[in-house]
Amino acid sequence: MIRVAVAVLCMGNKILACQRKSGSRYGLRWEFPGGKLEDNESSVDCIRRELREELSITAVNPFLLETRQAFYDDGGWFEVSYFLVRDFSGEPQNNIFEQIRWLALEELKKLDNLEGNRSFIERLTI
Repeated sequence: MIRVAVAVLCMGNKILACQRKSGSRYGLRWEFPGGKLEDNESSVDCIRRELREELSITAVNPFLLETRQAFYDDGGWFEVSYFLVRDFSGEPQNNIFEQIRWLALEELKKLDNLEGNRSFIERLTI
């Protein structure tokens, strides 16, 4: 099983959505920032590292909302830890995505989100 940590990054009543690059696996689908845990890395350390790499920000006190499993036919099982990040330093910079957007929750629900995140997003309240 592949372990992943992602951030539900909030600013006021908006959530940061990130669109995968065109031509990448699941190209142009929307996701939360984050990624795979490295060897001997905790999920908290992973989310801090991924936010630095992907958005050039530093997460302050990421809070674990839940951990759930998702299955992808072409990738197998993933264990995804969702972290709420309300406090961070720096201004998010788009380092790797097609685009990033701050959206209200209802707008986020209307996007073409990664399949593994859809049920989480439907239940999300901020």
